[in-house]
Amino acid sequence: MAVEPLSKKDVEERLQELPGWSLEGDRIARRYSFDGHFQAAAMVVHIAQIQEELNHHSDLTLGYNTVALTVNTHSVGGKVTGLDVELARRIEAVADGHGAR
Repeated sequence: MAVEPLSKKDVEERLQELPGWSLEGDRIARRYSFDGHFQAAAMVVHIAQIQEELNHHSDLTLGYNTVALTVNTHSVGGKVTGLDVELARRIEAVADGHGAR
């Protein structure tokens, strides 16, 4: 996966395919809601597995029934790369299975 910074336009175009994700400064972000804490915690574990597979780790916050992520690539000065978008894509692919909204 390429780890070169994407332009703001490229990021915005790629995020059109990822509802709920937004560009916030130099990172992409998403907040999920769940029916309860257990579902949110299970999503965090699944996200951690995906991060390990990609060897790419984001800031991840667990609330009572929420999970929030902010993603960028530190090795390119904290900019958004294709790897960040791939991480978001893979997380989106499992979110429905956890009851995320």
